[in-house]
Amino acid sequence: MQDRLNTELTDRQQRELDYHREHAKEHRWILDSPFSWEVLQDPGKRWWNAYWEMYAYLAECDLKGKSVLIVGCGFGHDALLIAKLGASVSAFDLSPDSLQIARELAIREGLQIAFDEMPAEHMRYEDSTFDYIIAQDILHHVDIPRTMGEIVRVAKPNAVLVVNEIYSHSVTDKIRRSSLVKKVLYPRMQRLIYGPGKPYITEDERKLSELDLMEIIKPLQSIQFEKHFNFLVTRVVPHRFELLCKVDRLLLRLLQPIGRLLAGRVLFSACVSKQHRANGE
Repeated sequence: MQDRLNTELTDRQQRELDYHREHAKEHRWILDSPFSWEVLQDPGKRWWNAYWEMYAYLAECDLKGKSVLIVGCGFGHDALLIAKLGASVSAFDLSPDSLQIARELAIREGLQIAFDEMPAEHMRYEDSTFDYIIAQDILHHVDIPRTMGEIVRVAKPNAVLVVNEIYSHSVTDKIRRSSLVKKVLYPRMQRLIYGPGKPYITEDERKLSELDLMEIIKPLQSIQFEKHFNFLVTRVVPHRFELLCKVDRLLLRLLQPIGRLLAGRVLFSACVSKQHRANGE
């Protein structure tokens, strides 16, 4: 199976696979650490954090008995959290090494989760399978048109897609990629933002742009909400500074509707349009 999968991978996917093989080796310690359910206990507590806001929304969705797909599940944290909410969870990843950790975590925590190995661009699920699809920090790693085509295919009619992704509008991205920032400011800020360890950034990943968001939203309808985060957080301010994170979130709220121009992260939910795929768009 692994040999067949490797022959089908693009160069980018192979680089992702190689990176996550080493990444998984460095994170086997996860299996010796207690799993944190904190985000389910009071998800609204950290309203300034996109991840916590995502779970504040999901906790209100009544996922019991619903079929939920986790796209690019990594070490399985979201799969375990969603399973704990009573959903029937399927989760996949390109990396077998990450999946091994995810499976062992699920067994340890006594949760039934269907983990599978596959690329997001070529899912093996049947058409119209899932009530909810969650894409957490994965779409900036993949071929977006192909992956969205697969998401539409495996979604049930009126299924809900939840997206939480790093993002940079092309205007702010030009500033971020300027010589001053790349050569002078970023090297000095990197240790402050990411700490002493190696940042979790793969060679091919890129922040989503407004054009990427248009491609993602194209097959969606009935946008339920859209929130923006991280104007300065993770750019010049580490996320561990709670007070500054709160100020950052409030600032983006005050600056609406230009928040999407300044934000470094976007969180939104919308219904998937099966009609879009039927029309061949």
